[in-house]
Amino acid sequence: MSVTLCFDFGNTRKKVAVFHGAEMKEAIVLPDDGLEIIQSLINKFNPAKSILSSVINHNPVIEELLAATTKFHKLSHLTKVAFTTPVGKPETIGADRLALTAAAVYYYPTYNNLVIGMGSCITYNFINKYHEFIGGAISPGLEMRLKALNYYTAKLPLIKADSNVPLIGYDTNTNILSGVVLGMAKEMDGFIEAYREKYRNINVLLTGGDIVYLASHLKNKIFADPDLIFKGLYAISEVNNT
Repeated sequence: MSVTLCFDFGNTRKKVAVFHGAEMKEAIVLPDDGLEIIQSLINKFNPAKSILSSVINHNPVIEELLAATTKFHKLSHLTKVAFTTPVGKPETIGADRLALTAAAVYYYPTYNNLVIGMGSCITYNFINKYHEFIGGAISPGLEMRLKALNYYTAKLPLIKADSNVPLIGYDTNTNILSGVVLGMAKEMDGFIEAYREKYRNINVLLTGGDIVYLASHLKNKIFADPDLIFKGLYAISEVNNT
């Protein structure tokens, strides 16, 4: 069965998912984007196809390696997708947002879809039932908010994220967690409710590494899928790597 490697290089982590046919078998966090790492993946999995979504200044030589050993596609505004993008400056749409939009259209084609991606930033991505990517919003992510409180104050500590958060904090750490984690949950619930008031038949998807901290605090019914971006990359690869 044909193997596809789907690379996702975000601001926080570099990851790759291994697909056997259309089935995702595993996801791997990469220590870096060095040639030796990429070559070892090629040697181990012998992929026929590969795709790269990157929002960072990654090592450009890995694109040459992947192109020389696989049918390779780099996600960009020139990528063929199954939806339309806003007129004006499509090149400004992040590769990660394109992948999430592709996944929503591929798996839920008859719905209005709001895809919330939780990475370094929270992205709100709205795709209507006519497969038009309208846009959305971007706000600071969990780690960014925690770091900002530490960086821009003299005494507030940098603390680790936690899903066990009290409504009323009882010390500095729990006050910060309550403000950041529950504040994010309220923000997300507010956006979801606003979209639901405006659009009927809307499907809400939540993805990203910080799901574990936020999902339990959301009052709105959502579908959480930490691998959604990889599924979107696979769908795009199938269209662009024929």
